[in-house]
Amino acid sequence: SSRNASVERGMDRERQSDTSDSETTDVRRINQQPGIREGRYDPNRFRLHFEKESREEVERRKKLAREKVLDQMLDKDLEVDINDIYPTEKGQSLEFPRRPPWNYGMNREELLRKEEKSYREYLNDLHSRNPPGSLSHFEHNLETWRQLWRVLEMSDVILLIVDIRHPVLQFPPALYHYITGELQKQVVVVLNKADLCPPPLVLAWTHYLQTQFPHLHCVCFTSHPGQPYSTVLQKKRMRKKGTCGWGHAGGPTHILKACQEITAGKVDLSSWEKKIQRDAVAMGSEGEQSEEGADSVLVEHQSDVAMEMSSPSQELYKDGVLTLGCIGFPNVGKSSVLNSLVGRKVVSVSRTPGHTKYFQTYYLTPTVKLCDCPGLVFPSLVNKQLQILAGIYPVSQLQEPYSSVGYLCERTPFLSVLKLRHPSEREQGPEHSWTAWDVCEAWAERRGYKTAKAARNDVYRAANSLLRLAVDGRLCLCLRPPAYNDQREQWESHPDLAEIIALQGRKEEEGAGERDEEEEGESSSEPEEERDRDADDDDEDGDDEDDGFGHPAVKERKGPTSLTVNMFDVLRENECE
Repeated sequence: SSRNASVERGMDRERQSDTSDSETTDVRRINQQPGIREGRYDPNRFRLHFEKESREEVERRKKLAREKVLDQMLDKDLEVDINDIYPTEKGQSLEFPRRPPWNYGMNREELLRKEEKSYREYLNDLHSRNPPGSLSHFEHNLETWRQLWRVLEMSDVILLIVDIRHPVLQFPPALYHYITGELQKQVVVVLNKADLCPPPLVLAWTHYLQTQFPHLHCVCFTSHPGQPYSTVLQKKRMRKKGTCGWGHAGGPTHILKACQEITAGKVDLSSWEKKIQRDAVAMGSEGEQSEEGADSVLVEHQSDVAMEMSSPSQELYKDGVLTLGCIGFPNVGKSSVLNSLVGRKVVSVSRTPGHTKYFQTYYLTPTVKLCDCPGLVFPSLVNKQLQILAGIYPVSQLQEPYSSVGYLCERTPFLSVLKLRHPSEREQGPEHSWTAWDVCEAWAERRGYKTAKAARNDVYRAANSLLRLAVDGRLCLCLRPPAYNDQREQWESHPDLAEIIALQGRKEEEGAGERDEEEEGESSSEPEEERDRDADDDDEDGDDEDDGFGHPAVKERKGPTSLTVNMFDVLRENECE
């Protein structure tokens, strides 16, 4: 069966060799890429390495998903304090691996051995202070941590990109204190995907982070202003005239203003400001960017030797150039932010965590350059199911997705949104108790997901589909800062609310009528069963999130050539029997 074939392929991937310097044995290596071509970089060098889970733990959670009745959580339960995720008490604080000190008297091999030894000592100390199972999934690949060290050393200002739906999961305080304390550099946190959160909640998170970290610069960002999802099953975002394309992203100007405040005139950023204005003008009314208006951007691939033997520069803004380092967890939209700053697509975008595989430098202007770092996961105490819903762990690699579905359903109005019918509705009365397994089975029934052999409801595929809806933002789970529900009225009447609404591209007065008309057109032009991006669809090329942006959407022709073929009619009824 296809299910067994996929399992065999996964086992083959585990048996293949790996290029990591980490010697941790209980590590699962995921996102295997095709073999190395001659003269090319190793695509598996920065693949995600997470700690393996025992078979007993996986089976325990699977059994719990079948038996535990889902209880709807209160709004108060969605409030999360960053100190619960990253404890700061002495002896319990969660640090990240640092680059050991070195000097130019060392050769390359000696430096690498010293880094490996330091990293192994870090892992041993971390696991000795935390009981098994208490830590979340976090990166075990030393090569990826090396990329972070290089970016922090090369950059003048760090852009730490987080998802506004759950920013405290992706903002390690230890990293902030290391950058602002030991490195004496500034941090700009980019609250990405601001269009997926209610405007009052965006303001509340901004205020919370600035209160917790006084020297932090907060910037809200969205790559899709004015393009919400009209329905849960909608495959792509709604596109409005004049809002497609990277030049219309909301937030590049705010990042520019934050950098102007930090540099305080030490770097001439006028060329960057003019570039942002040109990118906006170059976008046509339908979102097309003319070739004449596109600025050329120099892309530089850093060699390993140049990066490994580079020392931290004590001089900021060397040669009058501002270097921005872009770092963040996987799947926070870091590549989308880079594309928006450049003004066109230079990095493929994917919902697959760990899609960025190597280090690159982009020269926006003669005085501004960007350093891109592969996404990596810091150790924390966050619930692993919440990590999966945040897109930190690849959905396609999950051995047991049902507990994450249960975690999602307890915190969202899934019955009214998904419009599910209980699998045992005919036998029981109108009131039912739902388990995570029931939700997956009902979703499989509604979507028509069947197993290949017995034609039973494919609950595994249904669970993957629901998790992808959550990661994409179509079934949205937004965490809240402490005391948000008590102060909700204050944030709903805040004077800065209009600025957030403008950034998101929302129009409260005319939005409802326009969305209803566009939703009607969307549903009429595409069958309902085709609106959902199935869980079995591959996203390795990373382009599905960007399809249609920068180019007018091409609609399918409708006519006599567009037919729905019933294969049972083709084979004839007697042949099917």
